[in-house]
Amino acid sequence: MNARAFMQISKAEFIELAKKSGNFNDTAIEFQERVLKKSGIGDETYLPKRVFHPGYRNSLNDGRQEVSMVMFGAIKDLLAATKVKPKDIRILIVNCGILNTTPSLSSMIVNHFKLRHDIHSFNLGGMGCAAGITAIDLAKDLLDAYPRTYALVVSTEAVSSTWYSGNDIGMLLPNCFFRMGAAAIMLSNFHLDRWCAKYELKQLVRTHKGMNNRSYKSIHQREDSEGRKGISVSKDVIEVGGHALKANITTLGPLVLPVSEQLHFFTNLIFKKRKTKPYIPDYKLAFEHMCILATSKKVLDEIQKNLELTEEYMEASRKTLERFGNTSSSSIWYELAYLELNSRIKRGDRVCQIALGAGFMCNSVVWKALRNVGRPKQSPWIEDDS
Repeated sequence: MNARAFMQISKAEFIELAKKSGNFNDTAIEFQERVLKKSGIGDETYLPKRVFHPGYRNSLNDGRQEVSMVMFGAIKDLLAATKVKPKDIRILIVNCGILNTTPSLSSMIVNHFKLRHDIHSFNLGGMGCAAGITAIDLAKDLLDAYPRTYALVVSTEAVSSTWYSGNDIGMLLPNCFFRMGAAAIMLSNFHLDRWCAKYELKQLVRTHKGMNNRSYKSIHQREDSEGRKGISVSKDVIEVGGHALKANITTLGPLVLPVSEQLHFFTNLIFKKRKTKPYIPDYKLAFEHMCILATSKKVLDEIQKNLELTEEYMEASRKTLERFGNTSSSSIWYELAYLELNSRIKRGDRVCQIALGAGFMCNSVVWKALRNVGRPKQSPWIEDDS
């Protein structure tokens, strides 16, 4: 049995293993079973099953093994696809929310792939699912400073480090949604690379609502009454996320919407009558494709409703949630890979990626396709025997 098949877990097996572990009481089991049924997650996601061992406590070794498996595999595939040599990478940025080791995860990559000694290496932690776009923003700024450079961005999360083996209901949601995954992205400012690159970065907007205590505490790593670590998710998180998303797209809108749509929006804003529904700009006029972080079915439903998006615009997010679960910051890249696999992206198409995360943050980035993007040879959506 290959490693990928061994890690695969269905919802029924999840509950069966949770019961056998002895780590959860009946209320905690029933809660997780109920959440999984409504989650939108399918039966082929990946999870390190050692988290179900009786009395499991996450360890640095477990975290290192997990991220090594997913990060190194993603980078290996990326180097093969781009033909970029490790010695030519000058910038490395790694983001992982919970797992922070010494040496850092970025140092693990430098050591494994024998990257150059003068590499500009960064490790971002504690920023949750939105950190992948933060990493892209940092890479963009560094590429502006260093000409003729390759930047490698790696986004991941360690499920074994986020896992909670207690019975505090407010800390069990991440168990139900988070699954294994990683993405590796290569960016370049070489002029000649434009002819072989897939996308050009057009806009990037970051929104942080951490000045508000309700937002700040909505996703919080803490210990329960018995000292077990986990991630606490408040009941306010969907409302908090909605406010952050609204602030982000309000900033993004003028950068991407046609002038006619902007005028329509601002005219409605100024002259609208009381108690009338506020006009929502038609973001379908700005993007051909959207990759919205695959958090949960409920969150995706709310975003679809609020932005008045069609099922076609939500397809990549829903399919990714079903197939892989919430892979944290790498989720939006699995969604882009889904669009590529199905040959959806044509030259000139604009792709908007939106991610939300602890802090509370909402980040968005817009890419323009430089060519028709055909079906890739390597993809997380393509099964292999390795």
